[in-house]
Amino acid sequence: MVIKTSGVARHDLKFDFATLATLVPRMLAPRILGRSLLVTALLLCVLTSDAFAQKRNSAKKPAPPKIRLPESVRSKEPVRMDVAAVRPDGRSAARSAANRLDSLVERKLIDESVTPNELASDEVFLRRIYLDVAGRIPKLEEATEFLDDSDPNKREKLIDKLLSSPDYVSHMYNFWADVLRLVERPQANIVADPYLAYVKDSIRTNKPYDKWVYEMLTADGKVWENPAVGYQLRDDGMPLPYIDNTVRIFLGTQIGCAQCHDHPFDQWTQYQFYELAAYTAGTRTRIRKGDPGYTKGNPANDLINEARNHYDKGRVPGQFQRLVRANTYRVAESKAVMKLPHDYAYLDAKPNEVVKPAVLWGEVPTSAANSTPREQFAAWLTSRENERFSKTLVNRLWKQFMGVGLVEPIDDFRDENPCVNEPLMDFLADEFVKGQFDVKELIRAVLYSNTYQRQSSDYELTSGQPYYFPGPALRRLSAEQIWDSMLTLAVYNPLPFQRPDAEAMAGVMDLDFSRANFESVKKQSERFSETFFMGNYKRELNKHAYQGNVLCRASELPSPSSASHFLRQFGQGDRETINGAQQDATVPQILAMFNGPITHVMLEEGSAIVDKVLAIDKAKDRIDAIFLSVLARLPNQTDRAIAASELSKTKNDNVGYGNIIWALLNTREFLFIQ
Repeated sequence: MVIKTSGVARHDLKFDFATLATLVPRMLAPRILGRSLLVTALLLCVLTSDAFAQKRNSAKKPAPPKIRLPESVRSKEPVRMDVAAVRPDGRSAARSAANRLDSLVERKLIDESVTPNELASDEVFLRRIYLDVAGRIPKLEEATEFLDDSDPNKREKLIDKLLSSPDYVSHMYNFWADVLRLVERPQANIVADPYLAYVKDSIRTNKPYDKWVYEMLTADGKVWENPAVGYQLRDDGMPLPYIDNTVRIFLGTQIGCAQCHDHPFDQWTQYQFYELAAYTAGTRTRIRKGDPGYTKGNPANDLINEARNHYDKGRVPGQFQRLVRANTYRVAESKAVMKLPHDYAYLDAKPNEVVKPAVLWGEVPTSAANSTPREQFAAWLTSRENERFSKTLVNRLWKQFMGVGLVEPIDDFRDENPCVNEPLMDFLADEFVKGQFDVKELIRAVLYSNTYQRQSSDYELTSGQPYYFPGPALRRLSAEQIWDSMLTLAVYNPLPFQRPDAEAMAGVMDLDFSRANFESVKKQSERFSETFFMGNYKRELNKHAYQGNVLCRASELPSPSSASHFLRQFGQGDRETINGAQQDATVPQILAMFNGPITHVMLEEGSAIVDKVLAIDKAKDRIDAIFLSVLARLPNQTDRAIAASELSKTKNDNVGYGNIIWALLNTREFLFIQ
């Protein structure tokens, strides 16, 4: 039997702008997250039913065909992933760090005459920790298991379990995708998929943060040989923005203005900018004369020119051109030097003068004194003595879990943006360094803390008032959290595939130009077309789609999604700027939640929530299951009364249950992390 909402599952509905303008603040504003918001959402069901009735009366249409979910997402066996667990003997150390964290926060609260919030209930904590660590809401069985558990340490147990899960990997990949601006095609002929998989794998193995960043800054080779080179290729052809972005991402410092002139709001000069950029000036990203197969001319051009003689009207297929062009990208060190711009206008140097490398503060570690300039830069940036490196990551993660950074903006450390709690920042950064840059253990300490586990506060960064963390700030779900939570409700297997990695792509992609000829490349390009060439690859993904939406975790979908995709509608950035995601409420978001395909998928035959609800006999228990599934809590008396009233209005109980599910999805309570 299929649960259907009353009139929304297959029909386009139109509402006047005044109605939508009224609904937007009701559904997406962070204020008043009461437990009786089911009333507002069920009002939408009424509007929907009325609108559909008018449509039906004016022109009766045959019932649309039944839609089945793809078999791959109905399977209960997801793709396997071995994830590095938290340290088995680390719970005591995490507790100790969490206690120290709490004392530093509470001392500041006393100084500022702010009262800490009460500890959050198990229901609120449960939903918060799943969204913050797993990137999704808990499943019905997960919610029931936790809430029924009487172990006093159950919160710590759940934190450890989630930090060691594939869900953590998927969610943190989305975090880093926004920071590192991960895209599959930074330029037309660059294939970045192995790099994206490398980022996810670094999270999966919990690679020490300093080692991971050092690898990305110093990697050589082709991207399927050494996928860390993808970081360098992200800003290919833009050596000065590369330095600006790198310092901003890993050191929380914005020096971009100094590219053209002395920084108007900070201490950095244009000369200092070029001194730092001199470390990476010798990085080249293309093959050149002297490399294998590169003799008189570029071998890629030679192969494409030859191919024109073999294809009708000289039209060389895209897969052939993409394959050979992609093989011309190879990161290596050269002896190129950095020069000042021709219009350099300051008195400390002359235009076009060669600049020697120099760091912004501190010194290059002596262990790297005889290394290449790139290695010297990476050694300085990731050094244990470089406090800004550890503090920047601490600040980013603090905001990720607490909603506000200790320094805001999180990537603009300067005197005008003071840290609201210096002792806390120093402590967390020291713990991070002492822990060998173990990201999971740093997160673990934050999550163990009472500060994280307190009730949230309604705080707006734009208020201009500092936030001292009486609890986490109330936050709206990210686009990826909403998407992945809906998949949790709808499908048994939200990970029917994973993005391709370097090992999978190397055998298809790699060319040896010293031995390649038209026939061999033609044969290899056909394999490329059948596997990883983007057009065919996306068509392969459609095997897992429902009404054009591929039902897989956001971390595995094309990056970024198309402009019309649910993820982009809800604020996923275009990955052109660092932390470019948006969380503003918009009318298209209301329409997507109100009548978009992703909200209907969970009401189709074979969806997880349909199966679970219909497997329960009593109406009361079904309503409990719906609330636990969507909001991770049991309904209160008001909720039960409204739900019962809704069921009494429908001739078919299953339609009523569908209305309740659909209505809860359209509440503020669903769209926010309390």
